[in-house]
Amino acid sequence: MAGHTPPRQLALALPHAESLSRDNFLEGPGNAAGLALVDAWPEWPARAMFLVGPDGSGKSHLAAIWAEQAGARSLSAQALDAAAVPGALATGALVLEDLKAGEIDERALFHLLNLARQDEAYVLITTREAPASLPIALNDLRSRLRAIPAIELLPPDDQLFRALIVKLCADRQLAVDETVVSYLATRIERSYAAARQAVAQLDAESLRLGRPVTRALAGELLRKHDGSAPPAS
Repeated sequence: MAGHTPPRQLALALPHAESLSRDNFLEGPGNAAGLALVDAWPEWPARAMFLVGPDGSGKSHLAAIWAEQAGARSLSAQALDAAAVPGALATGALVLEDLKAGEIDERALFHLLNLARQDEAYVLITTREAPASLPIALNDLRSRLRAIPAIELLPPDDQLFRALIVKLCADRQLAVDETVVSYLATRIERSYAAARQAVAQLDAESLRLGRPVTRALAGELLRKHDGSAPPAS
């Protein structure tokens, strides 16, 4: 019918599966040390280790790989309290995720580290900040954390960054060609978080407009944000 405007397709925030298996981990110079640590277990330099890196740098993926190998339980650092300590170490291995100063029970964490040492349990702690820079109020805990060896994850190189964009698109079942990957790789911040944000917004825009993900669509999206990476949502 003349003048009829088709209804706009709604962009639904549907969940998507992101594989955290060893086979799907993208290795590069920036994360090689973290992967080597996981693969070296149980021959670690210490029973407790830090995995340090920015948001989206692969810490959780590496921790998931190690947890599978070691039979480790996983617990958010913010959820740790005194009552949770014995159960957290029940299997002899624990992933303590996303340690942030000011958002933890410091005495519970100190108790956890003491019990882990006593029981010879393994603990892998992920954090965005270097242990020495964490503003910990409890002196004994601060000293204990600074004595734990830390492995740092660095920003991706060009090859890994392009592979990351491809993987993030595949996780969302988005069909993209090399022109889209190259366009994004050269125009957004070279970080895991920026790639994740850009792909998520491309997915939403493609669904909203009912268009495939193309270089033209990527260009339109980035131009909406003054040619920079899409801002965090």
